[in-house]
Amino acid sequence: MFKRMLSAFGVGGPSVDTVLDSPHALPGQVITGQVRIQGGKNDARIDRIVLSLVTRVEVEHGDHEFGGTAEFLRLDVAQDVRVAAGQPVAVPFQLPLPWETPITAVGGQPLPGMTVGVRTELVISGAPDKGDLDPVLVGPLPSQDRVLDAFGQLGFQFRSADVEAGRIHGVHQELGFYQEIEFFPPAQFAGRINQVELTFVTSPHELVVVLEADKRGGMFSSGSDAFGRFHASHADAQNTDWAAAIGQWLAQVSERGGHAAYGHPGHPGHPGHPGHPGHPGQHGHRRGPGMGAVVGGVAAGVVGGMVLGEVVEEAFDGGEDLGFEE
Repeated sequence: MFKRMLSAFGVGGPSVDTVLDSPHALPGQVITGQVRIQGGKNDARIDRIVLSLVTRVEVEHGDHEFGGTAEFLRLDVAQDVRVAAGQPVAVPFQLPLPWETPITAVGGQPLPGMTVGVRTELVISGAPDKGDLDPVLVGPLPSQDRVLDAFGQLGFQFRSADVEAGRIHGVHQELGFYQEIEFFPPAQFAGRINQVELTFVTSPHELVVVLEADKRGGMFSSGSDAFGRFHASHADAQNTDWAAAIGQWLAQVSERGGHAAYGHPGHPGHPGHPGHPGHPGQHGHRRGPGMGAVVGGVAAGVVGGMVLGEVVEEAFDGGEDLGFEE
């Protein structure tokens, strides 16, 4: 997409252009494309061609927060590439997207604040030559889309999105960061809750939905955070009434506060009845007013339960190096 000259060979050297077969992908899919090299005036040799997936991550350090780029997948796609003068060379590649890759597009439209890209690095005489990012529009999985659709049904409005360095307590993660999609709450909760943050942690077999509500303080109390966590298989997540489950959790948060509580998403019409997941077709379809492109269907049975309490741990485990760049 971004053709550039290889400065290591000087004027008249070869140029490189990385072309993706499609800029659209889903977590867990494979990105395909070609690294196209056009020979220059003289023969050239490239030691290695390396592709990486990169996103922007926010890191908290004390009372301060700073951002950087994190490389979360790195793959050698070719070694000892000979480029004859004036001749083209095409190197095909397959790049697997981790299941926890952040969502950067909803309904085919970019999600503000989010970036995931493919970076091409050519190692020439032992020195790396890093190129620009080729953006990838990572859409939600069908299971994730059902949850986003529920936010639209409930009247949430999109506020912002970013990626935070750290791990979520009690949830297995492959990557050392997680995405937060922030929403303004529905009108009926606006006086009690400032915002709700949504995080997906996804694996081939399971979708974990983590919610964080920022509660407003009163005249005699300070504000607090409340957390919720839902586990479901991808198949069950597509048949779960997420609007009922999230709505019930939000009602409990606004009434009880951030104290630990356990339960199952309630049956529509019986919000306090544990252990009976909702049935599809109980809620109408509509787009969230601030998410512009939140689409998808309704949902029907959640596996596992809901946990309110402190579940997010804002820290790296074991000082994991994510390849941040200043």
